[in-house]
Amino acid sequence: MRVGVLTGGGDCPGLNPVIAAIVRKGLLHDCEFVGITSGWAGLIDNKTMPLTRKSVSGILHRGGTILRTSRTNPYKKEDDRKKAIENFKKMGLDALIAIGGEDTLGVASKLHKDGLNIVGVPKTIDNDLSGTDCTFGFDTATNICVEAIDRLHTTAESHNRVMVVELMGRHAGWIALQSGLAGGADIVLIPEVPINIEEVCAIIKKRHEIGKDFSIIAVAEGAQFGDKEILQTQELDAFGHVRLGGIGQKLADEIEKRTGFETRVTVLGHVQRGGTPTAFDRFLGLRFGVKAIELVLAKDFGKMVSLRGTEIKAVPLQEAVSKLRTVPKEMYDFAKIFFG
Repeated sequence: MRVGVLTGGGDCPGLNPVIAAIVRKGLLHDCEFVGITSGWAGLIDNKTMPLTRKSVSGILHRGGTILRTSRTNPYKKEDDRKKAIENFKKMGLDALIAIGGEDTLGVASKLHKDGLNIVGVPKTIDNDLSGTDCTFGFDTATNICVEAIDRLHTTAESHNRVMVVELMGRHAGWIALQSGLAGGADIVLIPEVPINIEEVCAIIKKRHEIGKDFSIIAVAEGAQFGDKEILQTQELDAFGHVRLGGIGQKLADEIEKRTGFETRVTVLGHVQRGGTPTAFDRFLGLRFGVKAIELVLAKDFGKMVSLRGTEIKAVPLQEAVSKLRTVPKEMYDFAKIFFG
């Protein structure tokens, strides 16, 4: 079989282990691989690179993706959709494995409906795909955030400051929740629950009253004041998303104004998704990659690989991207036990 492989959306630690596993497993069954570069843009523009045993050797520890990536939507223009389908055929592909998040896999689901043999692999730093219990890259991101929060504690305590840490999380607050609790943050704010600034300030003031003259606040970039997202720009990407950013500074300004306590902001940004993946993310990536090529070999298309408990399963692509996996109320209630 001749199999294409692409990575779309934001880069993520663990992508290279997935690619390596697909190729290593597929070569045992005489598969030939075509690496499609820069996500769906590569399929539209017919840009490829060979994927061989040599090209995937020694990439497990590398962050990012050797195939490079982009946020390209073939369904934004009809000509692009037609080019993608035509190039699939010109490349002589029997199947395509698409590795990506909600947007990338949404395109994969549509292309499968248009007659292409597609298998999906979930990839999202935010861990917000409902079709899987966990995605690779999330563990790496939370560990990076925990280390940052640990380091900010010393500065916060030394200067009697409130430190606000802005973390990734557009619609789901999993990174902020887990890294915030693990790092000992005093308050965690997530997109699922509108910010109550009075409650935030009350917690900080109470800490000062009992002799705790510093506070750490972990806030997801998608957390909202009321029903308003804080944006970097009004421009939309290829999938209609705005660029979030600035909630940390907005929150810090409000806290300092209302409490009088010196407040500083740290925005981790792309640091969270860079660098070498953790052992957990490498191993999960390998498991996902092997399962993906097994689905191709079985001609079980229109599916996405998934972690369910401790087992790797296959779920329909359409089901996997139908809704987001957000933090449930009971999980946030649990987190609030540790506030203050």
